[in-house]
Amino acid sequence: MSENKAKTPILEMFNISKTFPGVKALQNVQLTVYPGEIHSLMGENGAGKSTLMKVLSGAYQADAGGEIRIDGQAVTINNPIDAKEYGIAVIYQELSLSPNLTVAENIYMGRELKKGLMIDRRSMELGCVDVLEKLGASFGPTTRVADLSIAERQLVEISRAIHANARILVMDEPTTALSSRETDMMFALIKKLKSEGLAIIYISHRMNEIYELSDRVSVMRDGTYVGQLSREELSSERLVKMMVGRDISGFYTKDHDAKGSRGKVIFEARRLRDDKAVKECDFALHQGEVLCIAGLVGSGRTELARLIFGADQKTGGKMLIDGKEINIRDPRQALDAGIVYLTEDRKAQGVFLDMSVHDNLNLIVCSRDARKGGILDRTKAENRSRSAIKNLAIRVASPRSEVGKLSGGNQQKVLLSRLLETEPKVLILDEPTRGVDVGAKSEIYKIIDDLVQSGIGIIVISSELPEVVGIADRVLVMRDGIIGGEVGGPTGMEITQENIMHFATGANVEAEEKRI
Repeated sequence: MSENKAKTPILEMFNISKTFPGVKALQNVQLTVYPGEIHSLMGENGAGKSTLMKVLSGAYQADAGGEIRIDGQAVTINNPIDAKEYGIAVIYQELSLSPNLTVAENIYMGRELKKGLMIDRRSMELGCVDVLEKLGASFGPTTRVADLSIAERQLVEISRAIHANARILVMDEPTTALSSRETDMMFALIKKLKSEGLAIIYISHRMNEIYELSDRVSVMRDGTYVGQLSREELSSERLVKMMVGRDISGFYTKDHDAKGSRGKVIFEARRLRDDKAVKECDFALHQGEVLCIAGLVGSGRTELARLIFGADQKTGGKMLIDGKEINIRDPRQALDAGIVYLTEDRKAQGVFLDMSVHDNLNLIVCSRDARKGGILDRTKAENRSRSAIKNLAIRVASPRSEVGKLSGGNQQKVLLSRLLETEPKVLILDEPTRGVDVGAKSEIYKIIDDLVQSGIGIIVISSELPEVVGIADRVLVMRDGIIGGEVGGPTGMEITQENIMHFATGANVEAEEKRI
């Protein structure tokens, strides 16, 4: 902070407001960013982060009365071209590249070099070699973007911003689709750009990323500026309280009595396998229990869930519901047996983004509404969707609103509501809070707790160990396609991150081998 006080801010935003018809999206928001700093912007979905960045990028025009300064000078940003001239570049979560063009053509897009009336591709290719080398790209300027990975495409976006002399770089959830290794490489690049004086505004819901990268954090809530924390002041308790207006003690909801409410065994897997990612798994799920499945990436967690749901075919083993063997060959048979699965990729495999909330909620059970002659009872469907919206507190203007226009947390609740309409016995939730803000996470935990109290058995697959520790009654830990250990429940072993990682990494196996 003392170092920053000696500098002139590269960006200052004062009293920024933005009104849409019937909605005050921003109300007198402040933001100050210094050169050579990583300034994180946090808040729930709908807090106003994206709206503020769209004002900065020229995509939106702020209401009268606010002011934006670059290097201490007041500026007017009427459109994205103005923003680029002031050195502002935004890399959105949905990348804006043209896959059919080369890296060089994407970097120069809108600034193409010409020789006469023709585009001078050769000069463009030579002109972006230096920036690609500087950023450590493993590909060249003639590579087609369609042939690059997500991480490499993000590097093209960053190269384009640097090549256009960007001085303020906004990064919106840049690691969402990256592997752990790719994320580490991205962090190294971000830190390098910071050391060279670039100002980076970093938007993320992931606390670990905020801790690792941030010099300062500004927090927004309900379209207003709440305050900021320096690196030394950062803590999950303070951030959560600023974002949602309450203490972290109420974040994880577990009102049910894990021992008292645990009922009979409702689902069993015996030697279940696919001979690829899953190798003979045995476990039981009790009524009224939250059973978490943890493990490192590639351990077989999702593959096990897909076997249970019939999305993939098992090669051996069997499954039982209420003690009776069931043969599930496809998801329809799983639904008929009382098993539902919330996929980890809700956008590609879950909700239909271009359909309404109403249609998404009624998709699976619309056949129940058929009257004689096959005519649908539309009133019944309307009542169902309105009830679901109320029960799960889905924030939506109307049941006819498109799901694609909702926040990630509300999309997840729409998908969960649709599954619950089938009245399941077993609910499998694969990364249920991925990509949703901290407030929506808390709401989803409350929903899980309520469902458990109603007698449903819930399996939660999660990569976030604090989440597992916070909501689990019992944890199965997978490693290399097998269940390598169990924590909590009858084991008597406390559910902690250390105990889970003990089994996930195989440390217990190594210890046993050394003992022998």
